[in-house]
Amino acid sequence: MSNILSFMRRKPETPVNPSVAALLDGFSIEVMPRTAQKIDDFRAILPPATRVYVAHIDGTPIEDMVATAARLVDEGFTAMPHFPARIIADRAMLSDWITRYADTGVHQALLLAGGVEAPLGDFHCSMDLMETGLFDAAGFDRLHVGGHPEGNKDIDPDGSDANVMDALRWKQAFSERTDARMAIATQFCFEAQPVIDWADRLQGEGIDLPIHIGVAGPAKLQTLIKFSLACGVGPSLRVLQRRAADLTKLVLPFTPDEILTDLAVHKAANPGFGIESVHLFPLGGITRTAEYTQMHGQPTAHTATA
Repeated sequence: MSNILSFMRRKPETPVNPSVAALLDGFSIEVMPRTAQKIDDFRAILPPATRVYVAHIDGTPIEDMVATAARLVDEGFTAMPHFPARIIADRAMLSDWITRYADTGVHQALLLAGGVEAPLGDFHCSMDLMETGLFDAAGFDRLHVGGHPEGNKDIDPDGSDANVMDALRWKQAFSERTDARMAIATQFCFEAQPVIDWADRLQGEGIDLPIHIGVAGPAKLQTLIKFSLACGVGPSLRVLQRRAADLTKLVLPFTPDEILTDLAVHKAANPGFGIESVHLFPLGGITRTAEYTQMHGQPTAHTATA
């Protein structure tokens, strides 16, 4: 085990925070085909039935995506592949992808606009994919959509969240007329209060889709800053900037202790709070992130029950 993981390991006498353990219960995590290849057996690091998102980056062959999802299903996990609307050429391609996944036992999907600026085909956003009816027809029983607690300047260039909120209202209405269970999986954030304010606002506007809040797993500070800037993380980036300015913390690995603790305390005091689950972005490596969950009360692969 590397020195950095030894440093991070929880001391045996340190008690697990039960609120944080409850918040992390049923966490999800994501991989890409190329990162999945580095894991010999996911059963050695993740509890059975963990939901594993398979991120689809533009240029990744669909064959690699399907093979990764099939492997996860074979190893006893719930695979949820990304469907980035803007890289899907047309209805025929979408139908082909859905069929390929369904044939491997996949019946869940995360629907996104995708990371490219202009559509490469007929679809512009996740709503276009949903309107085809192809997921319902193929028996997909869970559809997740993206969420942006700190806004998204690609969707709202003026810095507001008007378009983002309109889209969520549409998705709320869609959830009420489909058989599929839906949830919002968000971009990763580093500060709890903006998340709390956003979740409360959604509830106030009648948007009650469960929220799976994105949180970055343990990683080097430089790595997190790089990904945060590339992904358009909002004001909570200041948490990393403050840390970078503190030379005593600059060389230490970042962990999401603070945001998880703050969210867990809030949820424990407010059981109706809209955060249902935590989705972990393993920016510092999936093995390191899996170890972190075990340090905070989650079962290991060997003791978990399905």
